[in-house]
Amino acid sequence: MSFDVEALVAPEVLSKYEAVIGLEVHVQLATQTKIFCRCQTSFGAPPNTNVCPVCLGMPGALPVLNREAVEMAMAASLALNCRVNPVSRFARKNYFYPDLPKGYQISQYDQPVAEHGWVDVEVAGETKRLGITRVHMEDDAGKSIHEGFKDSARFTYIDLNRTGTPLIEIVTEPEMRSSDEAHEFLTVLKQTMQFVNVSTCDMEKGHLRCDANVSVRLKGAGKLGTKVEVKNLNSFRFVKMALDYEIARQVAVIEGGGTIVQETRLYDSETGETEGMRSKEQAHDYRYFPEPDLVPLRISDEWLNRVKSSMPELPAVRRARFINDLGLREYDAQVLTASRDIADYFEIVAARAGDARLAANWVMGDLAGALKAAGKEIAGSPVSAEHLGDLLVRMNQGEISGKLAKEIFPKMFESGEAAGTIIEREGLKQISDSGALEKVVDEVLRSNPKQVEQYKGGKTTVIGYLVGQAMKATRGQANPQALNKLLKQKLDA
Repeated sequence: MSFDVEALVAPEVLSKYEAVIGLEVHVQLATQTKIFCRCQTSFGAPPNTNVCPVCLGMPGALPVLNREAVEMAMAASLALNCRVNPVSRFARKNYFYPDLPKGYQISQYDQPVAEHGWVDVEVAGETKRLGITRVHMEDDAGKSIHEGFKDSARFTYIDLNRTGTPLIEIVTEPEMRSSDEAHEFLTVLKQTMQFVNVSTCDMEKGHLRCDANVSVRLKGAGKLGTKVEVKNLNSFRFVKMALDYEIARQVAVIEGGGTIVQETRLYDSETGETEGMRSKEQAHDYRYFPEPDLVPLRISDEWLNRVKSSMPELPAVRRARFINDLGLREYDAQVLTASRDIADYFEIVAARAGDARLAANWVMGDLAGALKAAGKEIAGSPVSAEHLGDLLVRMNQGEISGKLAKEIFPKMFESGEAAGTIIEREGLKQISDSGALEKVVDEVLRSNPKQVEQYKGGKTTVIGYLVGQAMKATRGQANPQALNKLLKQKLDA
């Protein structure tokens, strides 16, 4: 639920302050196996089946770094305009948690894989560049499943399948000033990671998770306020709602004469509020030290250039190409680059149809509507991009009318068949033969003498009605242009 922030602090009081926000985003890399062993990373496996001595932290089991994970981290860093460091080092981050079997996490501390990047976001019509402090690699912990905590029976189950899954943590500079900027940053980040095939970023599966550091200060003040970390943000919408609440809460505390405590807070989506969890840890609390079982990671120029050369087109570049080369409107280009799957699908349709704007209208209109009604993503569309392009070609070439195309498309969506198969089976080809159309026109004129007289009396708009009657008689198969021309000839004669 949403919390009414005005219940905490009046808008005019809130407007005296500005927020300072930085995000820590964990992205699960889309590798087939874990970062330090060969266990599968597949989601939904029975609990504690994708495990081995390495990810279970058994004595004597040694980690071996996954090369694919490193290359995905490099690709992600390049896509975020970061400098990839030639040497980085893994460290042990020591803390206790029931689903962390080693008793430490293998992460990167003072020598991350990449640093000093940026992302451009657009909020309220203005573009703002937000800094990326660092990108570092680490392994994930397991999962604790709590049951019965609202009654007398309390159980916690541990599933270690996720332990050792490769992650990158993307840490931003504290340069965001509103929840809208944070929301837009995450949107751009997710889109970018998907385009470069680094991660699916499926938040329901935990492939993208976000913590937010937020503080407030009077506008114009140079000194930063005391920051609070907000966790448990499992959707972009909740990130925005949690930040709005936390900003208002901190302002209310300060205005009431209190002080902000540096702590970690959880966001409760049921109440729309944040709740204190624990005092905030500092780096020294984790007792970082170099991981003794892994040598430093060295990335050569040759390796980095090889990864660079295999990088796909980034969303902003593709968007510009859709506008400049294909003649799309900016809004259409934005929609069609919302994900790589959509962009790839559209490009195939446009190339096959030979008409980018027509392809855009069908992908964003008929296809998007059918997918939404069926609860499907474009990757699972029953109508392939090739089949949709073929339908549009037939329409452009006059084999079928636009009206017929609208009737054929749902049948394609339901069956997965090509347009040609449906047209042939159901006899839906457009009628352009003048002899066949003349018979239809003659019958329409005989059946509608009143409208014929109105036309001859100067009310020429009734021709639209007569065209409609002829289309109805041919089940929409008549060629509209040929039909219009023949009707006008007969009426004028």
